[in-house]
Amino acid sequence: MNDHMEYKGYIGSVEYSEADCLLFGKVQGIRSLIMYEGTTAQELADDFHDAVDSYLNECI
Repeated sequence: MNDHMEYKGYIGSVEYSEADCLLFGKVQGIRSLIMYEGTTAQELADDFHDAVDSYLNECI
């Protein structure tokens, strides 16, 4: 597993919480705090994409 993801030019971290059995991360390189999570790699990627899309929609 990589420690980051990329979508539409945005980089997101990938971390794992053993205590919560949860994957999570945040979008890197922007001032806003945008976090996402999932219990599977696919859920994490989907939530990351949704978070970036929402951020872009708010900026327009």
